[in-house]
Amino acid sequence: MVLKLYGAPTQNAPTGLVALILREKKVPFEFVPVDMRGGEHKSAGILARNPFGQVPSIDDDGFILYESRAICRYIAIKYAGQGTPLIPSTNDIKATALFEQAASVEAFTFTPQAGAIISEVIYKKYRGLIPDQAKVDENIALLSTKLEVYDQVLGKQKYLAGDEVTLVDLFHLTGGGALTRSGLDVMTQRPNVARWFNDITSREAWQALDGGIKSGMNSV
Repeated sequence: MVLKLYGAPTQNAPTGLVALILREKKVPFEFVPVDMRGGEHKSAGILARNPFGQVPSIDDDGFILYESRAICRYIAIKYAGQGTPLIPSTNDIKATALFEQAASVEAFTFTPQAGAIISEVIYKKYRGLIPDQAKVDENIALLSTKLEVYDQVLGKQKYLAGDEVTLVDLFHLTGGGALTRSGLDVMTQRPNVARWFNDITSREAWQALDGGIKSGMNSV
């Protein structure tokens, strides 16, 4: 049975991240769009797959999993032998440690600030609310200090966990892409960050999602 991906049909959202990894790993999937505006994510069907009433989630031949990063890790491990290698072998302890280090930085250093900015400049506007510019400026300043360190790290290696692309790099695409599309240039102000971000945004699997995740997309 083909894997089913449930979520919002938007590239710069967690569902887009899962679709990206499925494409990188060359895994056929069926996309089932969820009407977020209409509140479908709080319906009984979605709650059966995710009790928190959020997307994305997957159904892999009866195995249900939610949380985008957990799904991406699952896909990368299950399909390790095909597509782009995106997670180190557990036999390589040092590479795994560096991967986990970079993953922690993304989750707790980059994403909180990026998410706070996106909440103001995208989601508030989507709901017809006025963004709090003070919060935007505060979080841009905080994110900028983090990206200064990113620039130092990326001046020594090609990607965040070393010289090979991993899930950690691609985890930045939804947040970084949303910031860029909202008119903010934080991802291009520093030479090494700009080089790295241009690299990952140019990936064929990411470009394929530029028009959104299509309903009925059942092959890569």
